[in-house]
Amino acid sequence: MIQGRVWKFGSDINTDLILPTPVIFKPPEEQPRWVFSANRPGWAQGVQPGDVIVAARNFGTGSGRPAARVLKDLGIACVVAESINGLFFRNCVNYALPALECAGIHDAFDELDVAEIDFERATVRNRRTGRALAGRPWPLSLRRILEAGGLLALLRTEGYLGPVVESGTVGTAPMAGP
Repeated sequence: MIQGRVWKFGSDINTDLILPTPVIFKPPEEQPRWVFSANRPGWAQGVQPGDVIVAARNFGTGSGRPAARVLKDLGIACVVAESINGLFFRNCVNYALPALECAGIHDAFDELDVAEIDFERATVRNRRTGRALAGRPWPLSLRRILEAGGLLALLRTEGYLGPVVESGTVGTAPMAGP
């Protein structure tokens, strides 16, 4: 069960807004404080671990930049939107950031309401109003990646990638299969 304060966003939120271009060149540990600085300056400083993003249509449109990773690193526990851009959704899977498509979600919450999300059942409830909605559940194969901590973690666990080396880079040489 995920429980967190809601931050609301509209439609067509681009990855360039989530992770502005100049921020991409900063060290990964500095990037979270710049999330949404282009359209909501100072927003990242108000986020608390476990908070939830609720959005309208096409959240995460744009490039394949690591916007899902930086949201997770900031402490966002889940993204729930009317629809999620396919590339951004796959990055959510790869970085183990729960993301749920749920019709009617944008109108069901006000900013700073508390969302209760049963990710396995794909249900979302507004704790203030009691309104509950059903989302689109992830297939088992994607939930398995999420539960492993992301795609690279799963590949390491299954012996397909080497361990992370001291410098923080990922060993990508193929290992013997399971």
